[in-house]
Amino acid sequence: MRELLAAVYAEEWGRIVATLIRSTGDWDLAEECAQDAFAQALVRWPVDGVPRRPGAWLTTTARNRALDRLRRDAVEAGKLREVAMSTPEPDPWDEEPDAVPDDRLQLIFTCCHPALSLDARVALTLRSLAGLSTAEIARAFLVPERTMAQRLVRAKNKIRRSAIPFRVPPAHLLPERLEAVLAVVYLLFNEGYAATAGEVLIRGGLSAEAIRLGRVLAALMPDEPEVHGLLALMLLHEARRPARLDAGGDLVPLEEQDRTAWDHPRIEEGLAILDRVLRRRRAGRYQVQAAIAACHASARRAEETDWPQISLLYGQLTRLAPGPVVELNRAVAVAMADGPAAGLALVDALRDDGHLTGYHLLPATRADLLRRLGRREEAVVAYREALSIVGTDAERRYLARRLGELA
Repeated sequence: MRELLAAVYAEEWGRIVATLIRSTGDWDLAEECAQDAFAQALVRWPVDGVPRRPGAWLTTTARNRALDRLRRDAVEAGKLREVAMSTPEPDPWDEEPDAVPDDRLQLIFTCCHPALSLDARVALTLRSLAGLSTAEIARAFLVPERTMAQRLVRAKNKIRRSAIPFRVPPAHLLPERLEAVLAVVYLLFNEGYAATAGEVLIRGGLSAEAIRLGRVLAALMPDEPEVHGLLALMLLHEARRPARLDAGGDLVPLEEQDRTAWDHPRIEEGLAILDRVLRRRRAGRYQVQAAIAACHASARRAEETDWPQISLLYGQLTRLAPGPVVELNRAVAVAMADGPAAGLALVDALRDDGHLTGYHLLPATRADLLRRLGRREEAVVAYREALSIVGTDAERRYLARRLGELA
């Protein structure tokens, strides 16, 4: 039953929350009542049986729960909202507007309102509509969970104070929301491709949904190069998924992966999309990342990887999308192109500036470079630091194995 509910959650959560937000205007109430509905399903469905339309059952249950909550609030605003909810209205998702032909994408465009900051739009969409936890979103943004919780509260309060409408924007307003929508899809894919915490490193359902959304976006906005760049990036990364874990579920680093196990038709599709979009000469962050992924995907063997080209591309990416994670990835490319000492100097600079404190890949990268330089004792210390903060079991086992080799 829990597996069934998990599947229904992935499919229906965003729709249920969006329906309640539209009816009540209260984001917190919508999320709480949706959670209550799933909790009731866990109790009721094993006894009464799974309803023919699980999403409708959950929506009705959540709506009734919201009505009960509003009835208990003896304030005028609550009474007005109750009246609004009691009045039958057509479900805005029953008839797909011409602007956005996919209901999931409708929700994302709706949530990414330009009145909010970019980070707030992305975080709120991932939390309310994609169903990611506050902790998962905080790790994606490299901030403490408490900080992200406060950001989400402030965003919801601004929506409430400013009476920002929750509705699908018309076609001419889609471009102003595109940057945030792309960021949502990208972070959704990342959480599926490499989870930030938990027993499971790969959450295939999330990455598959992100790719599906990317395809819909590409059809919807064929003249936006970054849309196609993101789709190519996701396809090229996803093509390597079959070789990323061994039979025991342990992480296999890129240089050790069986490249015959990669999904080569998907690689060919990603390369073709990238080739077409790069001809437009309007390079953006997702196109450059896709070009980096293409360098890896095109190498028949690890030693044939064009690391100098990857290093140059990361240099371009730091100008388009500056940030400490990009700098860390550039350090790895520099280490592969120019030697581990060159890469270590960049990693140490990142460690000193403190922006990646608590990010396990910083000490993990440093440990690997120290190991390659023969500085075993320092590498051991760095591996232990990475182990103390790593989030997923698969990565923890990989780091422990590396540490054991040194010990």
